[in-house]
Amino acid sequence: MFAQITILAPGLLGASVARAAHARGVAGRIVIWARRPEVRLQLREQPWCSAVADTPESAVRGSQLVLIASPVDRIVPLAQQIAPHLDAGAIVTDVGSVKGEISRLGHAALGSHAHFVGSHPMAGSEKTGWEHGTATLFDRRTCFVTPLEATDPAAAAAVVTFWRDLGGEPATVSPDKHDEIVAHISHLPQVIASTLCSFLAQKDPAWRNFAGGGLRDTTRIAGSDPQLWRTILEQNHDEVLRALRRFEDELHAFKTALANRDYIDVTARIERGRAYRSQFRPIP
Repeated sequence: MFAQITILAPGLLGASVARAAHARGVAGRIVIWARRPEVRLQLREQPWCSAVADTPESAVRGSQLVLIASPVDRIVPLAQQIAPHLDAGAIVTDVGSVKGEISRLGHAALGSHAHFVGSHPMAGSEKTGWEHGTATLFDRRTCFVTPLEATDPAAAAAVVTFWRDLGGEPATVSPDKHDEIVAHISHLPQVIASTLCSFLAQKDPAWRNFAGGGLRDTTRIAGSDPQLWRTILEQNHDEVLRALRRFEDELHAFKTALANRDYIDVTARIERGRAYRSQFRPIP
């Protein structure tokens, strides 16, 4: 248990961390800072929020753990902003879905005074905003922890324990390996869903009224925030491009098999996809 934790810029994930930490007794005190004054007023009324600070600098004082829940392009600037105001030995983590540059620059920003340990919980939805946070969002969900070789082992272990205490299932990997993994299993699906809807938007608008469960399930994440995804794709540009090239190769092979009426190959590819999908872990 931490005596005090701070959550900066809470959206869906940050508010869910606060709710889960409150519900599970992971922190004695939960301090929050939000950029917009009207959000700070709303958060002051929440039972899972001990205090709301007017600045990031005042929010982090006295906290043993600081979680930055901002969009990925704001994580490092916030780490740099709060660095001089952290207690000695404090741990800073985040929830960003890209880790390579964030982990390295975050570590450099804090120096030897405090510890930066990158995190990325594989949880959330196409919805955004702190109002949609839940105390059970991380239950049985993978939570990546991405220490560098220079990261203090005790700090990394504390972040692993923190996500486990929130109900998650931590997985420790390097920042670069993380970015390769999520480019394939998270960022590529988002690009495919969004591109499919963009393609269909050029067809007869009435077609959308005939959409069944298949199209709805396949494209659910196309409803995600475009600006949020722009920053993610900017940060993980190289790995997403590599994943797209490999997917294009697979799609081209399928197209070739279909064009050649090689239905044995077509069936084999569909079967391989079904087998992969059937081995997913059940959603909690």
